[in-house]
Amino acid sequence: MAAQTVTSTDHVRRARFAIAAVFCVHGAVTGSFATRIPWIQEHAGVGAGQLGLALAFPALGASVAMPLAGAVSHRFGARTALRGLLALWTLALTLPSLAPNIWGLCGALFVYGATAGMSDVSMNALGVETETLLGRSIMSSLHGMWSVGALLGSAAGTVAAHLGADARIHHLIVALALTALGLVFCQGVLDVRSAPEAEAPPRFSLPPRSALVIGAVGFCAVFAEGASLDWSAVYLRDELGGSAGLAAASTTAFALTMAIARLAGDRVVDRFGAVRTVRVGGAAATFGGILVVTAPHTAVAMAGFGLIGLGVAVVVPLAFAAAGRSGPNPSQAIAGVATITYTSGLIAPSAIGGIADATSLVLSFCLVTLLTLGLVLGAGILGPGGRRKASPASGTDGKPGPVG
Repeated sequence: MAAQTVTSTDHVRRARFAIAAVFCVHGAVTGSFATRIPWIQEHAGVGAGQLGLALAFPALGASVAMPLAGAVSHRFGARTALRGLLALWTLALTLPSLAPNIWGLCGALFVYGATAGMSDVSMNALGVETETLLGRSIMSSLHGMWSVGALLGSAAGTVAAHLGADARIHHLIVALALTALGLVFCQGVLDVRSAPEAEAPPRFSLPPRSALVIGAVGFCAVFAEGASLDWSAVYLRDELGGSAGLAAASTTAFALTMAIARLAGDRVVDRFGAVRTVRVGGAAATFGGILVVTAPHTAVAMAGFGLIGLGVAVVVPLAFAAAGRSGPNPSQAIAGVATITYTSGLIAPSAIGGIADATSLVLSFCLVTLLTLGLVLGAGILGPGGRRKASPASGTDGKPGPVG
């Protein structure tokens, strides 16, 4: 019996590293796309307002597709579902750079957002299940691995932009490589399956009220993250006259601070508590936003974007943890928070573009600064509470099920 327990524990630990690698692959797609947005904008011949409109379509695609992820996992099992959904997401990277005009870009980004959303829900559900079985916090470090992936993707994108590489070729190479890596890493994740008698989860269900309140805090953080990730390069180029290579490097700097903060986040939260961590982080992000909107040159703005990334980094993992403690149905609450926060990140670039088209990018980031201040005010909702006990075989739908 003891040997069996050790084997089971070792299996879960291996699954933890596998799901961390999956998070890294997912983030690399986002980083690869974000650094080439200026190239895609020029290739499609769209202005700031049209780009903002196009960047609303990932949110639309994700909103339509995300509720389907639970049903896919229920039917095929979590491992098989993640393998297929992640492959669709990595391959979708090739689509935006192929768009010849605004309508093609909108269609490409709809598919991009749909595949992003479903794979994101699938891997976060497996991350929460792995954390439960381990009995200790890992979500911040998993999101840290996502940021590492975004950093790697944006670093490669920075080099490609500096060399003037065609984004169509760049994204095709990256997509094929990430698809292969994703298929390999998915082999090691938990194979969580619903019990045979369990009913399929509903495709659409309203989140509980507790998730809406927690999600509001997550909304502020993810809005700031999405706005900075997708618009920092354009901001440095258009507002401060930075070169294409330097503008792309701002995205890399942002991803770097996010990665460092999330990888260290579990230890920081254990030492200082969730509420204090989020309040201090919100203050740092607010100061970073002030630096961005008042920056006289690119170095100050890059420092500001870095502080925004540092300040908002651990909010989403803490929001998931708070949702899991907030009521009798942790899975439903986590799904509700995930939908709110993820949709926020996809809406943010569109909102920033719309405000920029009507006024300026500087005013757009004034809104970002106000939202980061909301983290300071709303941090108390993420305070400590009862942790869900690990069960030896709980399915992602909250009902008993086998773990492979």
